[in-house]
Amino acid sequence: MKIAIPIFDRFTALDAVGPYEVLSRLPGATVHFLAAEPGPKRTETGMLALTADLALDELTSPEIVVVPGGFGTRELMGDEQILDWLRRAHETSGWTTSVCTGSLLLAAAGLLDGLEATTHWLALDALREYGARPVERRVVEHPEARIITSAGVSAGIDMALTLAARIAGDELARAIQLGIEYDPEPPFDSGSTAKATPEIIALVRGASGRLA
Repeated sequence: MKIAIPIFDRFTALDAVGPYEVLSRLPGATVHFLAAEPGPKRTETGMLALTADLALDELTSPEIVVVPGGFGTRELMGDEQILDWLRRAHETSGWTTSVCTGSLLLAAAGLLDGLEATTHWLALDALREYGARPVERRVVEHPEARIITSAGVSAGIDMALTLAARIAGDELARAIQLGIEYDPEPPFDSGSTAKATPEIIALVRGASGRLA
């Protein structure tokens, strides 16, 4: 089972690595990081790079697609190379998925037209501009369309566990969850706009160039 994670300059690290940690544990899975051109792609902070071993046109029919987000997605919204690859990959994929603002690329490719979808809370309005119906949920599934979108950054782990269950069953997904010891107990309860104070929300909006 070939799993494709396209990366690009200024992607968010956990958007890609979180799902990788889950999906790479599926039986028979091989995870491929790919890009328009092979080579290192740096995260939005510039402090970390992942290497794309394949070009997009070297893997056109993956079984699973996971599109991470990050500030680099903004520069790709009109990039027909990545958008056309997404359209073609989705024609044969079992599931096409996204994390954070990766859903903006799915929407720009026309894959979310009329569908409920989610993304980072700061980017929800942008989804509507591209024909999707934005909702504030952690994970949004459309089995009939073979599409799953997830909210910001850490939600990609939830999405990947959801996907693992759809592919290999709940028991294996639970085993993967235990294997990576994913049992969040954050020191603060401010991980969504429904829980954070107005002051914290304002702080994040003001610093969105660094925090989202």
